[in-house]
Amino acid sequence: MHKPFAPACERNAEPILQALRQYLPEHAEILEIASGTGQHAVHFCQAQAGWQWQCSDRAENIAGIASWLAELPHGRLPVPLTLDVLQGMWPTEKFDAIFSANSLHIMPWEAVLALFQQLGGLIRSGGHCLIYGPFNYAGEYTSPSNAAFDLWLKQQAPHQKIRDFEAVDALAQSAGLKLLADHAMPANNRLLCWQKD
Repeated sequence: MHKPFAPACERNAEPILQALRQYLPEHAEILEIASGTGQHAVHFCQAQAGWQWQCSDRAENIAGIASWLAELPHGRLPVPLTLDVLQGMWPTEKFDAIFSANSLHIMPWEAVLALFQQLGGLIRSGGHCLIYGPFNYAGEYTSPSNAAFDLWLKQQAPHQKIRDFEAVDALAQSAGLKLLADHAMPANNRLLCWQKD
């Protein structure tokens, strides 16, 4: 099949990788929620041989992810998991980290709630949750470009919008996660990092 391609993934993969290296050890098992094209997984695992990266996404995206993973040596990355956060079927094992990029503003809010309700049971003690994307603070946009992006999102689907940092952090705290850092990233995005107590 034709490989899907997301220009944003191409642009942001290296800045995200540099931030992830601050929190993830040389050898780690990571579950990515909403892997999209699979580009991040390939980039990160080419750079970090000791990372075991488990992709997941809804059924319609699995073939595209698999086409990217096929670029790596056989067995380097596990088969991507079919996972819709609103449908259940969560992995039973625990991970050193959970990562997701550009997903919270696409999901309906009930899916964001469902995701964070599961996080505490997916992360090993001392492990991390790392979420990349745009966020509002105190109900305000951080830039004119984010305001325009939010308007575009809502025009695509009423449930889509840039999420408020405070609301997402409250969900993380309820899941037993403590905020460690809020990194400024390119294009007015953030990388939020929590740790499981």
